[in-house]
Amino acid sequence: MHKTLSVLLISTMVLSACSSWRNSRANPSNWFGSSTPSPTETSPNDANALLPDKAEEKGLFAKPDAEDNSVSIAVINELRIDPTPAGAIIYSAGTATRQGAYNARLSRVNSEELAKDGIMEFTFRVDYPEYATAQGTERSRMVSDAINVTTQELEGIRLVRVKGQQNALESRRR
Repeated sequence: MHKTLSVLLISTMVLSACSSWRNSRANPSNWFGSSTPSPTETSPNDANALLPDKAEEKGLFAKPDAEDNSVSIAVINELRIDPTPAGAIIYSAGTATRQGAYNARLSRVNSEELAKDGIMEFTFRVDYPEYATAQGTERSRMVSDAINVTTQELEGIRLVRVKGQQNALESRRR
């Protein structure tokens, strides 16, 4: 009983002396101060500051640009625009003319006339295998793609349109 009481009394005395340790320079938690906000050095137009700029010049061993053999998808079935904190995600799904479609992508159509009218237009493009494939069921020919657009790109845009071979779907800003 006397031993436990004396150990408890000594440990209490030692722990009470730790208050001076809290403010000492030897305490690692005091080595850095509290965080404060600082101004950033990036401009608002430099969204991808960590990505290197693409050089106009090709290297000595650079391959030539691949030929684009993609075609527009047959039918656009769905267009959905989901807002995000940094802009929006434009999702589109469509039905290809035959099975085996791959490399689906939304290719933006850049035109001064469209920009002036506040329209952002995409063409839904896919690649097909070089060999013949079966047409198959409509469900087996479904492909989808999504693209992320920033708030700066959406500035002044009132209409988003996705075009295919047979139809186009569009969504207006509310």
